[in-house]
Amino acid sequence: MKKLTAAVLAAMLALSMTACGGSKEAAPEASADATAPATEYTLVADGVLTMATNAEFPPYEYREGDAIVGIDVEIAQNIANKLGLELQIEDMAFDSVIPAVTTGKADIGVSGFTVTEERKHSVDFTDTYVQASQLIIIHKDDAETIKSAADLTGKSIGVQLGTTGDIYAGDIEGATVERYSKGFEAVQALSQKKINAVMIDDQVAKALASQSEDVVVIDEPFTVEDYAIVVNKENPALTAAVNEVIAEMKANGELQAIIDKYISAE
Repeated sequence: MKKLTAAVLAAMLALSMTACGGSKEAAPEASADATAPATEYTLVADGVLTMATNAEFPPYEYREGDAIVGIDVEIAQNIANKLGLELQIEDMAFDSVIPAVTTGKADIGVSGFTVTEERKHSVDFTDTYVQASQLIIIHKDDAETIKSAADLTGKSIGVQLGTTGDIYAGDIEGATVERYSKGFEAVQALSQKKINAVMIDDQVAKALASQSEDVVVIDEPFTVEDYAIVVNKENPALTAAVNEVIAEMKANGELQAIIDKYISAE
């Protein structure tokens, strides 16, 4: 009996120590919930996952009427659901998304963000969830003279401000980079022959080009890159929690199902 009593007391002590480390209600569920973070993370608003995005980036995020939809939106909604949170979306200029995360106005930035060393200085990235590339859009009248990035030497290239296209376009010798707040504005300028090309993410390039009869996409990618979710460096527990959900979505096919919903296999 003494040994049994000691064991019971030890178990009770262990439970009380566990309760001191976090939420008393959440602690018993942590072992059963594969997506529960190992330590407590912080949120802009209790019970809410605030997502900063730029809804001008189809098929990843864009507007259908008053609703913001797309691949990134469904991934974020899935993450919020699995963490037991409500998803709140804040639409803003693309180059404002990372500052919104770093200043604590948003919990995550999900807007087709390519993982770059420069961005890593400001924010943490989750594990990647999709691979993309930069493609070049040209006017159909230039299809015979511009066949690859090598033919853009000395040309004017439109990009969306703050995107990786904005970074990479400057690598083309003698090119003039024209920056636009929205990708479709760059394509519109191209259709009017105000610029010679547009550099933007592959699926976005195809979506935007499909809306204009005057432009075509060069299939040869300029770069290949990975997308991930942006999180404040001071919130590593949230990064860990999101990573667990991403891993689960990859393993059970949910992630691929979302991508396939918006991007048909070619």
